[in-house]
Amino acid sequence: MATLVVLPAVLFGALIGLYEMILVHRDVAVPQHRFGHGVHAFIFAIAATFISFNVPFVLGLFPALAKIPVLGSLFGIRLAVALIMAIKIHGVSAALKSSSMSTAGLGETWTHSLVIGLLSGFSPYLYPFIAPVLPKWLK
Repeated sequence: MATLVVLPAVLFGALIGLYEMILVHRDVAVPQHRFGHGVHAFIFAIAATFISFNVPFVLGLFPALAKIPVLGSLFGIRLAVALIMAIKIHGVSAALKSSSMSTAGLGETWTHSLVIGLLSGFSPYLYPFIAPVLPKWLK
């Protein structure tokens, strides 16, 4: 059974989600929609980083994934998470742009969407560089 990495995954997800919430807060005019979209971004970021940090666990839950070339690997799952997050973020942005609940200058460009996606999918590769400055209980 694969060991779960929980606290670092939640920490990275929360930081990415907080960043996304700040951008959503800036771009959405209706306060109730700000809250809803902010919580949505926060939860998805934590889920994405949890999957990225725990690929062996995910492959154990869904063994059929391991049989798919490229996708069934550590890198393949992380790449899929990054792409799904980037597309999700950009899709939400496009939906907000076409509705009356947003302000004029939505900051969700493809560049921003890809940065958030890549951070969500590949944050486990950043963890060894950040771990030395984290408190012991977060390692």
